[in-house]
Amino acid sequence: MKTLIVEDDFLNRFIIQKMLIPYGPCDIAVNGEEAVRAFEISVSEGMPYDLICMDIMMPEMDGKTALLNIRQKEKEMQVKPSAEVKVAMITALDAPADVVESFYKCGCSTYLVKPIERHKIKEMLKELELL
Repeated sequence: MKTLIVEDDFLNRFIIQKMLIPYGPCDIAVNGEEAVRAFEISVSEGMPYDLICMDIMMPEMDGKTALLNIRQKEKEMQVKPSAEVKVAMITALDAPADVVESFYKCGCSTYLVKPIERHKIKEMLKELELL
């Protein structure tokens, strides 16, 4: 499983990476702009991500905007919805409005609330059929 971790906070990136590295390679992006570029590169190299863990609140470009860009690029590439990259939005606030917008407007696959715990990651991976 190839994963992209998109998180502006070093400690949060480090923790998420430590939890996901046993399942496969993990790339890092520190904002939404880097995430969109990493997504494009992975697809162009024929090695797309299986999972993107994306923080919602980040500088430069937030997670929702980055996800909208990624989903638009998938449409342009005629990727079937069943083959879209799985995206877990990560939020520090368990705010229903953010969750609803992430699912219905942006097209995320699931979401996680910080602090992220190992058992939550494993449950998410099973839910997304990545394990």
